[in-house]
Amino acid sequence: MEVTNEKNKNSKTENLSKKDDESIQISERNVQEEKLDWALKIPKIDLYAGIKEGTDDETLNTAIGHFEESEIEFGNVCLAAHNRGYNVNYFENIKNLEIGDIIYYIVNDYVYEYKVSEILVIYETDWSMLENTKDNRITLITCIENREEYRLCVQAIEI
Repeated sequence: MEVTNEKNKNSKTENLSKKDDESIQISERNVQEEKLDWALKIPKIDLYAGIKEGTDDETLNTAIGHFEESEIEFGNVCLAAHNRGYNVNYFENIKNLEIGDIIYYIVNDYVYEYKVSEILVIYETDWSMLENTKDNRITLITCIENREEYRLCVQAIEI
Protein backbone atom coordinates (compact mmCIF):
# COMPACT_ATOMS: atom_id res chain seq x y z
CA MET A 1 0.00 0.00 0.00
CA GLU A 2 2.70 2.43 0.87
CA VAL A 3 4.31 2.01 -2.54
CA THR A 4 1.02 2.78 -4.26
CA ASN A 5 0.40 5.85 -2.09
CA GLU A 6 3.92 7.10 -2.73
CA LYS A 7 3.42 6.52 -6.46
CA ASN A 8 0.09 8.39 -6.40
CA LYS A 9 1.70 11.20 -4.42
CA ASN A 10 4.50 11.51 -7.01
CA SER A 11 1.98 11.37 -9.83
CA LYS A 12 -0.04 14.21 -8.27
CA THR A 13 3.13 16.24 -7.82
CA GLU A 14 4.04 15.67 -11.48
CA ASN A 15 0.54 16.73 -12.57
CA LEU A 16 0.72 19.86 -10.44
CA SER A 17 4.11 20.72 -11.90
CA LYS A 18 2.85 20.25 -15.46
CA LYS A 19 -0.23 22.34 -14.69
CA ASP A 20 1.92 25.07 -13.10
CA ASP A 21 4.20 25.08 -16.17
CA GLU A 22 1.18 25.36 -18.48
CA SER A 23 -0.28 28.27 -16.52
CA ILE A 24 3.08 30.03 -16.54
CA GLN A 25 3.26 29.65 -20.33
CA ILE A 26 -0.31 30.91 -20.70
CA SER A 27 0.44 33.89 -18.44
CA GLU A 28 3.56 34.75 -20.45
CA ARG A 29 1.57 34.53 -23.70
CA ASN A 30 -1.11 36.85 -22.31
CA VAL A 31 1.50 39.40 -21.30
CA GLN A 32 3.06 39.24 -24.77
CA GLU A 33 -0.31 39.68 -26.46
CA GLU A 34 -1.36 42.53 -24.20
CA LYS A 35 -3.18 45.20 -26.19
CA LEU A 36 -1.03 48.29 -26.57
CA ASP A 37 -2.51 51.65 -27.57
CA TRP A 38 0.55 52.72 -29.57
CA ALA A 39 2.63 49.88 -30.95
CA LEU A 40 4.54 48.30 -33.79
CA LYS A 41 4.05 44.69 -34.84
CA ILE A 42 6.23 42.90 -37.37
CA PRO A 43 5.28 39.21 -37.56
CA LYS A 44 8.31 38.12 -39.63
CA ILE A 45 10.72 39.08 -36.85
CA ASP A 46 8.31 38.33 -33.98
CA LEU A 47 8.19 41.96 -32.84
CA TYR A 48 5.34 43.50 -30.89
CA ALA A 49 6.41 46.51 -28.84
CA GLY A 50 5.07 49.77 -27.49
CA ILE A 51 5.95 53.18 -28.88
CA LYS A 52 6.69 56.34 -26.90
CA GLU A 53 7.25 59.92 -27.99
CA GLY A 54 10.90 60.89 -28.44
CA THR A 55 14.18 59.30 -29.45
CA ASP A 56 16.35 60.16 -26.45
CA ASP A 57 18.21 57.43 -24.54
CA GLU A 58 15.63 57.29 -21.75
CA THR A 59 12.83 56.59 -24.25
CA LEU A 60 14.78 54.09 -26.37
CA ASN A 61 15.76 52.16 -23.24
CA THR A 62 12.11 51.30 -22.64
CA ALA A 63 10.28 51.45 -25.99
CA ILE A 64 10.42 52.16 -29.68
CA GLY A 65 10.83 55.92 -30.06
CA HIS A 66 8.78 58.20 -32.29
CA PHE A 67 10.62 61.08 -33.97
CA GLU A 68 8.67 64.05 -32.61
CA GLU A 69 8.95 65.98 -35.91
CA SER A 70 7.28 63.19 -37.87
CA GLU A 71 3.63 62.34 -38.32
CA ILE A 72 1.66 60.07 -36.02
CA GLU A 73 -1.05 58.74 -38.35
CA PHE A 74 -0.79 60.04 -41.91
CA GLY A 75 2.26 60.89 -43.99
CA ASN A 76 5.66 59.59 -42.89
CA VAL A 77 5.61 57.99 -39.43
CA CYS A 78 9.24 57.72 -38.27
CA LEU A 79 10.42 55.38 -35.53
CA ALA A 80 13.77 54.43 -33.98
CA ALA A 81 14.98 51.72 -31.61
CA HIS A 82 18.16 50.07 -30.41
CA ASN A 83 19.31 46.84 -32.03
CA ARG A 84 22.02 45.59 -29.64
CA GLY A 85 23.85 46.35 -26.42
CA TYR A 86 20.91 47.76 -24.42
CA ASN A 87 18.24 46.39 -22.09
CA VAL A 88 15.71 46.55 -24.93
CA ASN A 89 16.77 46.03 -28.52
CA TYR A 90 13.49 46.08 -30.39
CA PHE A 91 15.11 46.57 -33.80
CA GLU A 92 17.73 43.83 -33.40
CA ASN A 93 16.17 41.84 -36.24
CA ILE A 94 15.00 44.49 -38.71
CA LYS A 95 18.11 43.64 -40.71
CA ASN A 96 16.24 40.42 -41.59
CA LEU A 97 13.33 42.24 -43.23
CA GLU A 98 12.92 42.00 -46.99
CA ILE A 99 11.01 43.92 -49.62
CA GLY A 100 7.35 42.89 -49.39
CA ASP A 101 7.33 42.03 -45.66
CA ILE A 102 4.36 43.33 -43.68
CA ILE A 103 4.49 45.83 -40.81
CA TYR A 104 1.52 46.75 -38.59
CA TYR A 105 1.34 50.10 -36.85
CA ILE A 106 -1.26 50.50 -34.09
CA VAL A 107 -2.40 53.97 -33.02
CA ASN A 108 -5.69 55.47 -31.80
CA ASP A 109 -7.45 52.06 -31.87
CA TYR A 110 -6.64 51.59 -35.55
CA VAL A 111 -4.23 49.16 -37.21
CA TYR A 112 -2.39 50.42 -40.29
CA GLU A 113 -0.80 47.85 -42.59
CA TYR A 114 2.39 48.58 -44.52
CA LYS A 115 4.53 46.64 -46.99
CA VAL A 116 8.32 47.07 -46.94
CA SER A 117 9.35 48.97 -50.08
CA GLU A 118 12.95 50.08 -49.38
CA ILE A 119 15.87 48.97 -47.24
CA LEU A 120 18.71 51.47 -47.24
CA VAL A 121 21.97 52.25 -45.50
CA ILE A 122 22.13 56.01 -44.84
CA TYR A 123 24.60 58.35 -43.16
CA GLU A 124 23.79 59.15 -39.55
CA THR A 125 23.48 62.81 -40.62
CA ASP A 126 21.01 62.10 -43.46
CA TRP A 127 17.62 63.16 -42.16
CA SER A 128 15.92 63.20 -45.59
CA MET A 129 14.17 59.88 -44.88
CA LEU A 130 12.33 61.60 -42.02
CA GLU A 131 10.74 64.26 -44.22
CA ASN A 132 6.98 64.18 -44.54
CA THR A 133 5.49 62.52 -47.60
CA LYS A 134 2.19 62.75 -49.45
CA ASP A 135 1.72 58.99 -49.22
CA ASN A 136 1.35 57.12 -45.95
CA ARG A 137 4.53 55.31 -45.00
CA ILE A 138 6.46 54.18 -41.98
CA THR A 139 10.22 54.64 -41.58
CA LEU A 140 12.25 52.53 -39.16
CA ILE A 141 15.80 53.60 -38.28
CA THR A 142 18.50 51.91 -36.22
CA CYS A 143 22.28 51.75 -35.94
CA ILE A 144 24.48 49.40 -37.93
CA GLU A 145 26.93 47.27 -35.98
CA ASN A 146 30.57 48.43 -36.23
CA ARG A 147 29.60 51.23 -38.64
CA GLU A 148 29.00 54.14 -36.30
CA GLU A 149 28.50 56.72 -39.08
CA TYR A 150 25.65 54.75 -40.76
CA ARG A 151 22.04 53.84 -40.04
CA LEU A 152 19.80 51.10 -41.38
CA CYS A 153 16.59 52.58 -42.75
CA VAL A 154 13.54 50.47 -43.61
CA GLN A 155 10.61 52.16 -45.30
CA ALA A 156 7.20 50.65 -45.92
CA ILE A 157 4.19 52.02 -47.80
CA GLU A 158 0.63 51.68 -46.48
CA ILE A 159 -1.45 49.07 -48.28
